[in-house]
Amino acid sequence: MSNRSCTPVAADGADHRQQQLDALHENGPERLWKETGDHAHLLSEIAQEPRGMFDVEKHDSATYVQLLRTLHEARSAIDALEARSVDALSGATRREQIEAARDDTAHELDPEIVLEKIEKQADLLSRTEITLATRRAPHAASAALTRSRRIVRDMPHMLRALATGKVTAEIVHETARSLGPLEHVDRRAVDRVLDERLPDLDAAGTTRWKHAVTAAIGRLDPDGASRRHQRAARDRHVTVTPVNHGMASLNARLPARDAVLVRKRLSLEAERLRAQGDHRGHHAIMADCLVDTLLGREDAMDPTMLDIGMIITDRALIDPGAGDIAQIEGYGPVPVDCVREDLRAALREPADLQDGPIGPDGPDLRAVLRRLYTHPTTGELVAVESKARAFPKAMARFLAWRDTVCRGPHCNAVIRQSDHIRSIARGGKTSIDNGQGLCAACNLKEQMAREIERSQGSGHRVRWTSNAGLTRTTTPTSLTLPAPPQPEQPGQVGVDADSSARTGSPPAPDRSGPPAAGIGPLTEGAPGPAGRIAPPTEAAPDPPGTDTPRSREGGSTDPPDRGAPAPPSD
Repeated sequence: MSNRSCTPVAADGADHRQQQLDALHENGPERLWKETGDHAHLLSEIAQEPRGMFDVEKHDSATYVQLLRTLHEARSAIDALEARSVDALSGATRREQIEAARDDTAHELDPEIVLEKIEKQADLLSRTEITLATRRAPHAASAALTRSRRIVRDMPHMLRALATGKVTAEIVHETARSLGPLEHVDRRAVDRVLDERLPDLDAAGTTRWKHAVTAAIGRLDPDGASRRHQRAARDRHVTVTPVNHGMASLNARLPARDAVLVRKRLSLEAERLRAQGDHRGHHAIMADCLVDTLLGREDAMDPTMLDIGMIITDRALIDPGAGDIAQIEGYGPVPVDCVREDLRAALREPADLQDGPIGPDGPDLRAVLRRLYTHPTTGELVAVESKARAFPKAMARFLAWRDTVCRGPHCNAVIRQSDHIRSIARGGKTSIDNGQGLCAACNLKEQMAREIERSQGSGHRVRWTSNAGLTRTTTPTSLTLPAPPQPEQPGQVGVDADSSARTGSPPAPDRSGPPAAGIGPLTEGAPGPAGRIAPPTEAAPDPPGTDTPRSREGGSTDPPDRGAPAPPSD
């Protein structure tokens, strides 16, 4: 009886929501902003005067977890609506300005009036409206206009993911910025690839998302990635920005390998000094060592030999246009030509050994080649296990190569520790399958989550479950394009009818040949065995300094869209 009585109620509720939705569509944006304003007023009143809403003595933690989840979903939907509103504002303003120009010339557009000039003027007006309506600076409003237009017109899948709370606005807008140099059809292709990767990126932070976008662009357009790398390399520079309280920020735009080596050298020196009793913070010591060395002070660092892992598939090594990506340890994906150039430089005999980076008495070996294996369908690095309780150095480094960044859900920190997913006490093994790279904070997982375990199926998936029952699944970085997902079944939701048409993603590379081989590490004078060797099964001699310190990302600006004038910036 209860089932029969509940069914009409549920049906009536669904019908009522559909009627509300139909009314909103029928009455247009005027009805939408009025309804949104009413709800915004209620939320504002509760935020200012919550009364007993947030009384922790009356409500349990699970209730607030669900509230946070609902607020996140609502915010994501609003962010998606804002992107559509900004794009619509731009389009309506352009239309009005073009009509006004025609009215001024007796309804005929004067040949001397350039359409592009009218659109730029319209974008200036739109930027001003966005600045005043959203309290953004003019430059930020201009960037929001450019990215929103790109999201709505060229990224229908990412827009839908934002509207349903599967990604954040920060990730979508950063993706739109990264797609700026591409043509419209290529942006749609990358959007489709990212949509297929959504399950793998469920728990990815902004760093992993940035790596995924970079990899998708590189696979789609390897020649273009090389050109963009060469163009970016010409923009090397050093800037000093004043900050608060008599401090300044020093920023150097460098090739990725050099920047990673600099950071690693500073981090190793900081760890050495702290081990000797220095009480300064790790990052404070790094900053002091940088200044002392550059200015030639007494505490300057001595020259030393460093190594850094650079991973590339055998296909990309032989054929840069194969579409596979390369990775730099502690950085992420880079154009294949970048690694090939560094590898050639490492193997090239210096013209003058006295002036070489290793010196006349240094070892002849400058690069160690190791053969690594990738999973046949996911493209992830795979290897073997050890009998030791602690991860051997070589195996710990392998985890850092495979995972790239901390495997904690949505974490962007650099890997600092190797962790057993299933602890030794619970029967876990010291193996690549049971290991993951984590930062120090996420390695306190027993205090953070209710359950952490490997998921069944292909690839190295780790499922994190919170005390409230929320789950996120993390995956490592893929060196090759993962196998495409199953095609959509009839009845599944597709993209909007007014959105851009779907475009096919690049085909997965042929994996019928031998296992993919990687190169790593590319060293600066670190002696070691030459040739291609399998990953170690036990503790093996490891090059000095395998730790990877925390990094800080810098910002960049949006390139203009091709085929449509970009709004001006101040």
